[in-house]
Amino acid sequence: MRTVLVGNIKGGCGKTTLATHIATAFALKGLKTAIGDCDRQRSSMNWLSRRADSAAPILGLDWSKDVGEPPKGLERLVIDAPAAMHHKDVEDLIDISEIVVVPVLPGAFDEDATAHFLERLAKVKAVRKNKRVVAVVGNRLRPGTRASDHLDGFFGGLGFPVVARLRDSQIYPSAAAQGSTVLEAKDRRAQSYAAEWQPLLDLVGL
Repeated sequence: MRTVLVGNIKGGCGKTTLATHIATAFALKGLKTAIGDCDRQRSSMNWLSRRADSAAPILGLDWSKDVGEPPKGLERLVIDAPAAMHHKDVEDLIDISEIVVVPVLPGAFDEDATAHFLERLAKVKAVRKNKRVVAVVGNRLRPGTRASDHLDGFFGGLGFPVVARLRDSQIYPSAAAQGSTVLEAKDRRAQSYAAEWQPLLDLVGL
């Protein structure tokens, strides 16, 4: 079973958007997939409750109180980590994951929090010994804005690869309201946004 952890100590950076899209990509490939929702807001679980019966199936694991055992036969697990992760939480979740994906938004507060989180990640033994893949995703970017341009400079000093840059769009909340993703939309506009996910999907094995 391959496990992908989506985490950052900064709330509102798009962890659930990334977790639901990665899980959807796995499910669309016919892989038995689950999302482990560790956040008390249960955003991934709420997203799953709105998902159409005809959509690619994804199992929801409510881990908002305690991280449980994934069911047998599961092929892919995506963990939607809580915000304000403590050091022990980071180590415990990394211990059961192979890949750690860190979303970051443009802006000084988000950049500061993400830099702090990545510093903590770098001290975790499994990461320090290169036994875990850690990758950064720029989220809700608006090309040509000062904040997005500044984020490019921030990326340069991270010490971890930036695998994807995702533009900001109302297409994301519209899809989320239906328990869906841009990866499942058929119109040309959605497909242009879906294409931005491919480097990340390549990283997680798709």
